[in-house]
Amino acid sequence: MTDSSTSAAEPFSDLSPDLVLDALESQGLKTDGRQLALNSYENRVYQVGIEDGQPVVAKFYRPQRWDNQQIGEEHAFVLSLAEAEIPAVPPITINGKTLFEYRGYRFAVFARRGGRSPELDQPEVLEWMGRFIGRIHALGAQQPYVHRPTLDIESFGRMPSEYLLEHGFIPVDLEQPYRTVIQLALQGVAECFERAGRVEHIRLHGDCHMGNVLWTDAGPHFVDFDDSRMGPAIQDLWMMLSGSQEDMRRQLQALLDGYEDFYDFNPAEVYLIEALRTLRLIHYAGWLAMRWTDPAFPRVFSWFNTQQYWQDRILELREQVALMQEPPIPIQRGGNF
Repeated sequence: MTDSSTSAAEPFSDLSPDLVLDALESQGLKTDGRQLALNSYENRVYQVGIEDGQPVVAKFYRPQRWDNQQIGEEHAFVLSLAEAEIPAVPPITINGKTLFEYRGYRFAVFARRGGRSPELDQPEVLEWMGRFIGRIHALGAQQPYVHRPTLDIESFGRMPSEYLLEHGFIPVDLEQPYRTVIQLALQGVAECFERAGRVEHIRLHGDCHMGNVLWTDAGPHFVDFDDSRMGPAIQDLWMMLSGSQEDMRRQLQALLDGYEDFYDFNPAEVYLIEALRTLRLIHYAGWLAMRWTDPAFPRVFSWFNTQQYWQDRILELREQVALMQEPPIPIQRGGNF
């Protein structure tokens, strides 16, 4: 998938502006030389000007993260959403393909879409968001991913925490407190999943935070399905909840008012909200550590891996341990809760 010049430590070291333009030209896209780097660290993403046309967005995939089959599954899912008139931004198909390779780099091309962040303090916006997420999940539930992974305790909890410990990221004086809180946190996550019982896993957006939703007067459209995987439906809903438990109850209720027009929500999944939040916190720290040899990461995330950072993470996880023991958000669905 990559050539020998693209090292794991500097995966994009040869990705020059000229190479970006040449890659698009290799697929018959006549560029006008304009180029703007967009906010992305896992991959490299650029807005590129096109002669006599609208600019496009070119996404160059991080080497060795996803294989071609996994990227192909993501592309097929987003294309099927777009075909169903669900506002997701699919890759552009050129000569029957959506994934291309140029000088060792794999890339895809997308139409540029503008928009602003949704105003989640408005119930009607949450309901609108819920309708579209419900439509995404209704289609996502029609068939599973075969090659893409599942969001689970092993990959989002145990593996990243073990990586941090094994590679010396935790300060010596904080290592034992970190080990203790991680053990308690993962135990709490497992207990939340046990309380939820049997939960269906479907194809998800996977990383449905507000940076991946663009809002216009016509409503939302969803971008960047790079983290799409199998998992419980609540994963695409809980990141829109914030504030007190009562605030989150109102927000979730508004989301579900639209969501359940298209897909049934299993109320037991509310047991997973704080568990999934905990896994995201653990996974995020591990993700930063695993990317630390990429020069872009120390430049941008200079606050990572300091004494204060790890003290804050330990405190944060202790708070999550307590939250996972609290009753879940009460909602009115099917006589439950």
